[in-house]
Amino acid sequence: MRITPLDIQQKQYKRAFRGLDPQDVAQFLEIVRAEFEDLVKENNSLKDELRRRQADIDDYREREKTLKDTMMTAQKISEDIKVNAKKDAELVFSEAQLQADKIIQGAHARLVSVVEEINELKRQRSSYESGLKSLLESHRKLLEVTVEASADQAKRDERVQFLTKKKKAAGGDKPDEPVYE
Repeated sequence: MRITPLDIQQKQYKRAFRGLDPQDVAQFLEIVRAEFEDLVKENNSLKDELRRRQADIDDYREREKTLKDTMMTAQKISEDIKVNAKKDAELVFSEAQLQADKIIQGAHARLVSVVEEINELKRQRSSYESGLKSLLESHRKLLEVTVEASADQAKRDERVQFLTKKKKAAGGDKPDEPVYE
């Protein structure tokens, strides 16, 4: 059983002949009671302070645990983000590379097509030039033949006129009839 300051104050002693002076005992008991009461109050105050500090420590420990967990989670999330970002970057890079390859293949195919078109146009131009030269040459020859034929015809016409005049001058039967020599 615990003794309280009130127990000290209310303690009654038996009286004996030649015993202690009741007044001295009462004064001493009052001093002890007061000291004991102060000690109990201080002890209770310290216990309250200890409980508060223990609660603070528990709170700090809980916060520390939460912070550690949060840091671990943040670190894991950070690593996951890095891994995912790296995967995304690799994916974007490979898609860009595939797209670039497709563009290059398309450009190469277009280049081949354009070169073929250019070669076809060159062949058509060459064919057209050959045809045009041929046509011009045949027209030139036709023109030469026509000019020669016209010149021959003109010579024949001159001869016919000359012979016709000659026959008229010689007194021939039919003056309009051409004479051929």
